[in-house]
Amino acid sequence: MAQARVLVLATLITKAEETNYFLRCLHDHDVTGVPIDLSLDTGGKIVDGPDKLSAMNAAGLRASEAVSKALKEGVQAVIGLGGGTGGEIALKVLRDLPITLPKVLITTLPFDPRNAVADSSIILVPTLADICGLNATLREVLENVAALTAGLCKAQHELGSDTVKTSVGITSLGATEAAVGPLVARLKALGQESTVFHANGFGGAAFSRFIDLGAFNAIVDLTPHELTRLHIAGAHAPMPNRFSAGGDLPRVVLPGALNFVGLGEKSTLPGHYLSRDHYEHSGYFTHAKLTSAEMQIVAELLYKSLNQHKGDVTLIVPMGGFSHQDRPGGSIEDKCLRTVFLDTVGKNLHEKIKLRVLPQHIGEPEVTDAILAALPSIRRDSNV
Repeated sequence: MAQARVLVLATLITKAEETNYFLRCLHDHDVTGVPIDLSLDTGGKIVDGPDKLSAMNAAGLRASEAVSKALKEGVQAVIGLGGGTGGEIALKVLRDLPITLPKVLITTLPFDPRNAVADSSIILVPTLADICGLNATLREVLENVAALTAGLCKAQHELGSDTVKTSVGITSLGATEAAVGPLVARLKALGQESTVFHANGFGGAAFSRFIDLGAFNAIVDLTPHELTRLHIAGAHAPMPNRFSAGGDLPRVVLPGALNFVGLGEKSTLPGHYLSRDHYEHSGYFTHAKLTSAEMQIVAELLYKSLNQHKGDVTLIVPMGGFSHQDRPGGSIEDKCLRTVFLDTVGKNLHEKIKLRVLPQHIGEPEVTDAILAALPSIRRDSNV
């Protein structure tokens, strides 16, 4: 069996000692590491501002070209090793690689990683100590990543071979799990695989990328909650085609979790959100109910995106409640808010879009039945 081969991205001018140690660790696991230099070509000058950004972009471009060539020659994984500058350059290179190719970034983690890894499957390994000379802590981290890399190389399979057009893409949140769980189970019973994405402002980026890769035969956007994060409030990654990707695919859409905006820890929220009906979903997340005006905004955005799709589209509106706390006795239950949504979309949906209004809550079995009945490919293949 040929020895595994991986690429190691690092600024060799400043991280030579650490990179060489990592290469030796890889060798101990019968993995050949091929270094690719991310060093800035500044002639030894210290640069900042636009000059530094330009040099970083140039270094990233050179590295991307070298990586692209190496991938054609056979590479099992790509590893980045860097602090602030080197880590940022490596991250940009890694994000452009095939989504399922093993990718690891060993870094001091000088940034919020959520946007960076939202659609890339990059494994982040914090070094804890700075990458500034070898020490017991850093050696242990590098040794662990070498072992991890060897394992990734042994677990190789043909990229994308089991993802192309075999799955139904579904969006979810904890607030809609009562609907998503039974749907996934029903699809599985029918022999249909599902791929579920957390619509928390970051999962939607991966959802869109998988759609663009042709991974789905149908879409159930059960939780378009990211409309509230993108246009009302809440943290989110860039996802410009979150609601436009896959316009020719069969699509079933529900207003799952569209009745609230997902915010952070309660202690960090401004008073105007705390004055609304709200609840702590967990220690990290607080859900605050939308106003009628905000619901109208997201409803308009949703129907405008649906009207652009060319495929078979069904909008199901469960008037018994849009999320687990939007029901009688729930913390943010509001019948009027559901009516605002229905009135807004009902008057503006294109005639080609099927609209089904159900009296049940989104988590009820009748809603699951309606979703399955609206999926034409599932209906044909499984006689649902």
